[in-house]
Amino acid sequence: MPTNHCYAQPYMNAPSRVSSGPDTAAATLAAAGAEPSSPVLRDVRTRLVEAHSAEATMRMSTGEVREAYLCKDLVAEDAVSLVYWEVDRAVVGVAAPVSAPLLLEAPDCLRAERFCERREVGIVNLGGAGAVRVGDTRHGLGSFDVLYIGKGSGDIVFEPGRGKEAAPLYYMASYPAHRACGTSRIPFAREEGRRLGEKARCNERSLHPMIAPGNAESCQLVMGVTFLKEGSVWNTMPPHTHLRRSEIYFYFDIRDDALVFHFMGKPEETRHIVVRNHEAVLSPGWSIHSGVGTANYGFVWAMGGENQEFGDMDAVDLSKMK
Repeated sequence: MPTNHCYAQPYMNAPSRVSSGPDTAAATLAAAGAEPSSPVLRDVRTRLVEAHSAEATMRMSTGEVREAYLCKDLVAEDAVSLVYWEVDRAVVGVAAPVSAPLLLEAPDCLRAERFCERREVGIVNLGGAGAVRVGDTRHGLGSFDVLYIGKGSGDIVFEPGRGKEAAPLYYMASYPAHRACGTSRIPFAREEGRRLGEKARCNERSLHPMIAPGNAESCQLVMGVTFLKEGSVWNTMPPHTHLRRSEIYFYFDIRDDALVFHFMGKPEETRHIVVRNHEAVLSPGWSIHSGVGTANYGFVWAMGGENQEFGDMDAVDLSKMK
């Protein structure tokens, strides 16, 4: 079986690897009714990101802050691009199958036979209609539908789109899990969303908790999607911190001629990161996480850590920010 590696540097340009001969992933596709001639691509690229203290972060240059907290170049055709973060051992990434199904192999740094051997993962489809196979079960995913996959699940295979339809794009966030919670598909249409913000403050938005208590059971992962209305550009303002959980924002629908300034750091010692489409920002528990764009956009938020209480956060007094 082809191997995959974890790199401390940015993603290496590894060639696409196609399976040959019988294996469990091919058997999974055949059992679920896929065409037996379909190759199963294996190309998992993983970047390791170290944890940094607040004090060390405040001494970083702009480039060093970006290297430590920004996840970019995640979208690679017919590949899975992952970031393994030391904080809470979180993993985020994107699978972009185009020509054939794409297997989510466990990178070497997980020391596991399968990706979900000891962890859970939430997957949101940010593109056209697609499907994800877990073991011998196929789960169709429309735009913004979410699939939760629990600890101990079988092989995970991402399907490409069909014909001339828009290709699916699968964003994922994963944390370790100490118990199994099965697999759940959460249709986006089922969520009406929470209306937040106000027009006068340029922060009208709808928040859609997808993997959350009362909606879809998980071990520690909490995940959702937020959309900003046209004319609104601020997210999560006033900002907050939550020491008991790390959080990761993945930004999407940022226009080519636009960008987002993501703010991080301690409230009294803030830094900013310029973010473009399909880039993610890692937020340790001590850091605020907020952003403002030059136009409206959306983002996927994912958290893991001590608890799953969405309201367990420490609000920041704007008069104390610097």
